[in-house]
Amino acid sequence: MQREGADGRDILRHAVEGVLWRRIAAVSSFGAESALLLAFVAEIDPSVPVIFLETGKHFPETLAYRAQLAEHLGLLDVRDVAPRQTALAAGDPTGELWYYDQDACCSLRKVVPLERALSPFDAWISGRKRFQTTTRAAMPFVERVGDQIKLNPLADWDARRIHDEMERRALPQHPLVARGYPSIGCAVCTRAVGEGEDARAGRWAGSRKIECGIHDAAPVL
Repeated sequence: MQREGADGRDILRHAVEGVLWRRIAAVSSFGAESALLLAFVAEIDPSVPVIFLETGKHFPETLAYRAQLAEHLGLLDVRDVAPRQTALAAGDPTGELWYYDQDACCSLRKVVPLERALSPFDAWISGRKRFQTTTRAAMPFVERVGDQIKLNPLADWDARRIHDEMERRALPQHPLVARGYPSIGCAVCTRAVGEGEDARAGRWAGSRKIECGIHDAAPVL
């Protein structure tokens, strides 16, 4: 699938329109940079399923933005995927798991629901970029993770290029970006970033955690 000389958008189109037609979904946090990837997906096929992990811990601004952006782009199949109530009752009955075990909270509210939501698909689309963290620096456009293919069509885009393209397309911006949130996750585990800090410094601040876990499986290349 990763054809010689192709860029991420070529690979995305080839997958959605051809080799993985109707067998691929996009996964989006509807965060700070999500609009660009979703715009690319919508241009190719607005009926591609878009999975949003409704953790129950989002900022209200994220939920409003999810609705605004889906309407703006004409996305036809945005799926809000939440943890099962039985799982929450057993694993986080007070809603405070995030406070003392962030990994377990992410597993309960993100990793397990995403695995369930992606089970009907052969491939999924991620918005990760190489510049975001050192663990993503060598990330390819196409990975095989277990039995599924994962596409990272924005892998080689940097923050300035994303910003410029979003402005050129007049894409609506997540309202928290203007308030110092360049990376946005659950409200309980995200803070604003100070001047000179890394863009992801506000995620799980004060801990050694850098990923929620949905991308932790080792790729098979």
